[in-house]
Amino acid sequence: MTKELLIGCGSRRVKLIHNGDMEFHDVTTLDINPDHKPDLVYDLCELPLPFDDETFDEIHAYEVLEHTGVQGDYKFFFAQFSDFWRLLKPDGKMFVTVPSINSPWLWGDPSHTRAMPKESLLFLSQPNYDAEVGKTPMSDFRNIYKADFDVIHLSENETTVGFVLQAIKPSRCSI
Repeated sequence: MTKELLIGCGSRRVKLIHNGDMEFHDVTTLDINPDHKPDLVYDLCELPLPFDDETFDEIHAYEVLEHTGVQGDYKFFFAQFSDFWRLLKPDGKMFVTVPSINSPWLWGDPSHTRAMPKESLLFLSQPNYDAEVGKTPMSDFRNIYKADFDVIHLSENETTVGFVLQAIKPSRCSI
């Protein structure tokens, strides 16, 4: 059975992106708001998340990551994705939706503290560093980021970016 984590669950318990199964079966829910009755009330900005390594087959984060961190805080960005990677089993998947850069909700919602354009996903896959650093303006964060994901799905419309990351273990970090 697939063990799932739904972070920032709110009052919905629906998979917005899935592998063909739209229902949660063995899900742990996490939210900062106790009114949503999550399994665990927890602030996603507090790292590490309170779970053991390689606990989950799937992590679902729908319209929540833009509420965490601060725009330009690259240390938190990489620490957060490193922690998600830590929680996922090898080949585990992370299903995410965030506002697109064209969405009026991106900065219209006063609780949104960062944007996550699809281009930021390049920095989560270790082979991109070898391919791009020194050849393009891509910054090298391998000194602080050792986790590794492949982007296996990416979609964007006027308001939403949806993506699926697959945890690559062991990491392909070359330094």
